Amino acid sequence: MHEGSGCRGSLARMESKLRVDYGHLRSFRDLRPMTVFFSAGEPSGDLHAATLLQELRKRHPGILATGFGGRHLAEAGCHLQADLTSLAIMWFGRVFSHLPKFFRLVGRANRMFRKNPPAAVILVDYPGFNWWIARLARRRRIPVFYYVPPQIWAWARWRVEKMRRLVNLVLCTLPFEAEFFRQHNCPAVYIGHPFFDHLANKQLDERFIFQLASSGRPWVTLLPGSRFQELEANFETQLEVARLVHQARPEARFAVAAYSERHAAWLRERAKECQLPIQVWSEKTQELIRLARCCVAVSGSVALELLYYEKPSAILYRIGPVAWWAQGFFRQVRYICLVNLLAAEDALAPGRRWPALDDQQGAIYPEFLTYRDPSRSIATEVLRWLGDDQAWADCVAKLRDLKSRYAQPGAAARGAEYILHYLQAKVSGPQFLPGDLPPHQPAVAVGKHPAA
Repeated sequence: MHEGSGCRGSLARMESKLRVDYGHLRSFRDLRPMTVFFSAGEPSGDLHAATLLQELRKRHPGILATGFGGRHLAEAGCHLQADLTSLAIMWFGRVFSHLPKFFRLVGRANRMFRKNPPAAVILVDYPGFNWWIARLARRRRIPVFYYVPPQIWAWARWRVEKMRRLVNLVLCTLPFEAEFFRQHNCPAVYIGHPFFDHLANKQLDERFIFQLASSGRPWVTLLPGSRFQELEANFETQLEVARLVHQARPEARFAVAAYSERHAAWLRERAKECQLPIQVWSEKTQELIRLARCCVAVSGSVALELLYYEKPSAILYRIGPVAWWAQGFFRQVRYICLVNLLAAEDALAPGRRWPALDDQQGAIYPEFLTYRDPSRSIATEVLRWLGDDQAWADCVAKLRDLKSRYAQPGAAARGAEYILHYLQAKVSGPQFLPGDLPPHQPAVAVGKHPAA
């Protein structure tokens, strides 16, 4: 991840060369009313897009928003053209079955860009579809911002050329991302992760937590994911972990955090078959994490919530043998969990390919990306945290240190500032080149790891 002073010097020269003077620019409120187009396909991306829209409107009330997203973006005032979060899918076979729907949405976006081009297009993760949206916008010279960029540094580094060609500014959520993109001549800034904005503003249901905690029994929270295919692939393993833990610690209780009531109904049907003390709640994820002694989570951005609440956790992701073979070929980082990557000194070590993650050395969160049944290994980790106070405290101490360095709010506000500076310079002059940066810096210097 750290390439030495030569690389750092090169990045500094690039930044200095591209910077322009913004001292003469008008306030954001002087900008004419404008429309921005959002495209967010993941449930978490929908939430991040909504927070960004709110921050944009705080600075420029004349902004209108349209595009593709989900219920959070709609509640924030975006006129949705389609609920893209209903198509939150992974792996090639499932994508092919939805291709006609994706093509219809791309066609709709193309017509919108042709008839009423927006002032900017803001993409949130979901790269397979969003590359098409970026390509349409680029053809019509509409500025493209990637907020919460896809993790191409982990799976598909050859796509960095596509990012350089199609995106005007990458708003990076992880400290090593900006360095990676700028080393490949992509304009990028580190703004922090918007999940921490949401968590910092979240008002927890303390009465709910107190009622469950008053039993004095230890709780283990199961987090089965936000997509149905994740539930189908992983929940049986989580139930088996619960069975093994309960066998050794009968006093343990288990909570399942469902993304929606629809998910909760599906999970309850499966949970009641196992004859264990398991309860399922929807939209209580943060409360159930706070409640727990430890957690078992399907890999994803929920790991950042676990970090924020300093919860020892095991990370699971079950896939099929073919998908396992494919990820072994494409994966270029040691860990799949964001928390482990934040803690690693060599998160993006170039040219390294990693085999199966049987070796947990260096990982704060034991992680299990596998096509085999890892339930016994995961149960061993859970039982260790339930029965060994020192092991639990050691893990919490590591999480607390990591949280103090990275889990700070303000990402959406910084992202809004960068976008509006870009658009303001575009209409006010001088010309804002794709690599230009506003005069202020985010919480962590661009292209540098905070711990460096």
